[in-house]
Amino acid sequence: MSLTIGLINASLPSYFPQKHGVFHACGDWLEALATAQGASVVTAGAIPMNAAEARAAAQEMSEKGADFILLLHGGFTMGDVIRELARIDLPLGVWATPEPTLVDDIQLNNFVSLNMSMSIARGVRDLKAYPVQWYLGAPGDDALAERLGQTIQALTARKALNGARIGVIGGLAMTFYNMEVSSDSLFRQLGVWSEHIDIHHMTDLMEAQSDADVATELARMTQAASVKGVSDDQMNLTARAALSLRRIAAEGGYDALAVSDWPALQKSPGMHPGAAFSWLEEADRLPIASEGDILGAVTQLVAKSLTGKVGCLHDMTSPDLENDQILMWHGGGGPLYMARDNASWINHPMIGRGTDAGPIYGAIADFEFAYGACTVLRVARNGTAYFAIEGEVAEGPASGFTGCRGWVGRFSDEVGPRSARDVVTTVLEHGLEHHFILLPGRHRAVFDEFCGWCGLSALPVLPAHNSLPRGSAI
Repeated sequence: MSLTIGLINASLPSYFPQKHGVFHACGDWLEALATAQGASVVTAGAIPMNAAEARAAAQEMSEKGADFILLLHGGFTMGDVIRELARIDLPLGVWATPEPTLVDDIQLNNFVSLNMSMSIARGVRDLKAYPVQWYLGAPGDDALAERLGQTIQALTARKALNGARIGVIGGLAMTFYNMEVSSDSLFRQLGVWSEHIDIHHMTDLMEAQSDADVATELARMTQAASVKGVSDDQMNLTARAALSLRRIAAEGGYDALAVSDWPALQKSPGMHPGAAFSWLEEADRLPIASEGDILGAVTQLVAKSLTGKVGCLHDMTSPDLENDQILMWHGGGGPLYMARDNASWINHPMIGRGTDAGPIYGAIADFEFAYGACTVLRVARNGTAYFAIEGEVAEGPASGFTGCRGWVGRFSDEVGPRSARDVVTTVLEHGLEHHFILLPGRHRAVFDEFCGWCGLSALPVLPAHNSLPRGSAI
């Protein structure tokens, strides 16, 4: 979904912006930057110098479909302009270029104007709900390109999420009260719809799949990962589940699914769909959250928009505080591209264990995450808050539990290095829901900006301590 940037050039009556080519150079550079990220630019036809002209420019931008207003100070701009623009509900940015010379008469006086504009915006705008970002730099500056490019990426994700639809199949897993979500709050905050689907619709569709389609899907799955110990019947059910979920998503126009993968499916038809989740995340890039976790699906959608890839939904399963690592693991789905070595389809290790039949109810993907930088994310609290931290997947004290897994350490946030004890303290004392999305690479900063534009509150890392949990963190 393409983002449209509405560029408004502003200045007092002066020939200096034209003399130094500010508007032309900035406009051309912005066009190139936006195009490279799949966005577009529309430019106001006039240069506003007072409130009435600023209102007219804002109206023009609205009519041209702008999602983001960028006010460029080509020269010193009167406060009336920003005061008027700050009243509109669109995301707003304010940009100033540096002085073309540092001697003799000041030419543009742009930084002072930027300073004044940000101060005025604070006075008339609810910055929690409608932030304002500032930009300082000349066209071609790497730091400016990084900062403004991150905004384009974050706002594109915001636009993509607004109106997204999540199909919730079978509802929330039993007793997982911490993952209950107010659909009204989620829609109000992020514009995300969630619709509930009877799990019998999924099982009915599984039965209705043709043998030929099942065979074709199985061939694709077994080419992507080897089958180890899973019966033909269970792999057949897995392919039927994948085909069923794909059809539900297509027919309902769902951007993601949240599925109650236990216990109903173990009773009928007698399987677990974890491998189907992994396969659809890999082959279709369709986010699927286990256990009916709607906010897990929301976080996956954000991750997909920001990076183009689906992450792995997992639990923080086993902290090794002495080694400063945490084992991230889940027995459900996880896209195969994240594997360090070849992935396998195996029997779900937990369902059926201890019985005479053994663990035979359905397949899951089995692999270790590739080593390297990663980001751990969660949209939380009915879509009103978020948590994000970066780390590194590395060798741990053991291979980890069967399933999708990896040892993560060397944590960090905007403050600096954080310990595994800090992360454990944070997760427990903020009461974070126990599913997180792990993505390869470092994406905390852009996720943080996305959440800021959406008005979400940050749940910061809490330093480890030995006292009772602080009341503000609960």
